[in-house]
Amino acid sequence: MSEKPSDDQPSASEIPDDVWEQFTRDTERDIRSSAPKEPSARARMVTERLREQDARGESPPGWRTGPGSEVNGRAARRRKLWAVLGVPVAVAVALVALKPSLLPGDPFGTGEPRAAEASPLPAESTAPTAAPGASGPERPTLDRPFAGSPALRWADGEAGIVLPEAKAVGAVSEDRVEQALKLTKKLLVGANLDPRTVRGARPGAALSVLDPKQPELLDELDTGLRSPSRKHDPVTLFSRFDPDEVRPVGDVIKTRGRMTVKKGTHGGVAVRADYTFVYPVVRADGPTEVTRTIVRRVLDVELADPARYEVTPGRLLLLNYDQEIGNSSCFVYDGYLHPEFSSNTSAGPSPSGPATDPYDRSKDIEHGDGGDCGTVTRT
Repeated sequence: MSEKPSDDQPSASEIPDDVWEQFTRDTERDIRSSAPKEPSARARMVTERLREQDARGESPPGWRTGPGSEVNGRAARRRKLWAVLGVPVAVAVALVALKPSLLPGDPFGTGEPRAAEASPLPAESTAPTAAPGASGPERPTLDRPFAGSPALRWADGEAGIVLPEAKAVGAVSEDRVEQALKLTKKLLVGANLDPRTVRGARPGAALSVLDPKQPELLDELDTGLRSPSRKHDPVTLFSRFDPDEVRPVGDVIKTRGRMTVKKGTHGGVAVRADYTFVYPVVRADGPTEVTRTIVRRVLDVELADPARYEVTPGRLLLLNYDQEIGNSSCFVYDGYLHPEFSSNTSAGPSPSGPATDPYDRSKDIEHGDGGDCGTVTRT
């Protein structure tokens, strides 16, 4: 049975016997010390002399008047007030001494610790210089899927894709730069945040941003979505999970990154997007153990000049794309990411590559020889 909090003062029945007995003894001692006593011979003599002076109208200085009377009056009132408040205050002090956590806010730190809400990080405007610090031993749960992760302080979904201020780049107007930034964001959202894409559907919104006059690129992406293989693996550009294997925890995907712009090579403006996405998932059918897959993507796109090049107005050229995927089974090329759970050891080959921190955005994406399967230092 839990204790019901109350603002009323505690009753005597709530005080331990030893505290109450001590309080009784102290009270009896105070009563005895304040009981009237027979005045001494000297006291009777002083009283008689003062009575005679008063009869003659000779009051001594400071008896009823004087600079100290106001101060003494306040002191007397304080003593009387303490006498009135003494019993309930003593009871309250005794209870607090026995159970300090009764005080609001638990100032002595003896009650249950309160979980501090992590303050959100400001948007990433420049490249970080180091990996995020340690994020604590907490494990993710259904209620707190980002517990124990640096992503706890990252922005949610699209809010983490903050566009830089659009400014003219050479002969490319500010409006064209803004258009390029917005199209890049649409590509990122469609490829990594769209719920249908994440659940394994065709990423139609992302594909609609790409210029159809890059037929070789679109043919490769189409082939990967229809018949994934090691050579044509759609997870190199799209974040997709097998709905029969895992399902997302909640609706939030944590996002952090930045965009930069420069003069393009096709008469337009080039945009580089460098973003990391964190996906909390559970098994589709089974225990509710939560794990996370972390995907970092770096894209180079350009909004080319249709007056000078054979391109489609309002579409992006995808010039380069790279990725680093943390916590997904290696050497599986079925078009999906496959998160690994700590309670289930992978049946695949043992990792032989280097250990990496998937939250470290201070380094460029590194590439091995294509045959190594590394490990992550945290998820």
